[in-house]
Amino acid sequence: MNCSKSSSGITSTASEVMLGRVLGIDFGTRRVGVAVSDPMRLLARRLVTLDRVRGDGEGPVSEIIALCAEHDADTIVVGYPARTDGRYSETGALASAFADALRQASDCRVELCDERYTSVLASRLIIETASKKKRRDKSLVDRVAAEILLQDWLDRERGGLTAGPCGS
Repeated sequence: MNCSKSSSGITSTASEVMLGRVLGIDFGTRRVGVAVSDPMRLLARRLVTLDRVRGDGEGPVSEIIALCAEHDADTIVVGYPARTDGRYSETGALASAFADALRQASDCRVELCDERYTSVLASRLIIETASKKKRRDKSLVDRVAAEILLQDWLDRERGGLTAGPCGS
């Protein structure tokens, strides 16, 4: 099971009905952090940071679709950088466009999830636990932010401690 778009009329088998993994995306204009869940959808782990290049349109859509196939993911959670005052955000519009492009290019369930403060939390976590060299690694911050975002989403899906609508 993966996120590649299918045009066949073949019906799902029993193994395809099972839930796949989830990819968590910390979307940015320079880098995109990616995390993946375990098969049981209990834990998130950081995976990779994709560097953005000029002229890549909505973002690294094909790379995310390839990661879905590689990790048997059927859901993608894209971080939406909501503003605390509720006003429009240019980065939020870009994240929405990226999520729309993922929906168009795949059969995956794609959700936007409030990612406020995930990068701040990721930076603090790295400062408290990592070496000085890793503290300067901005791509690590993006991966950890994706991991935090995805873990929060997984907890909400299970009705855990942070249960409630995504971003509440």
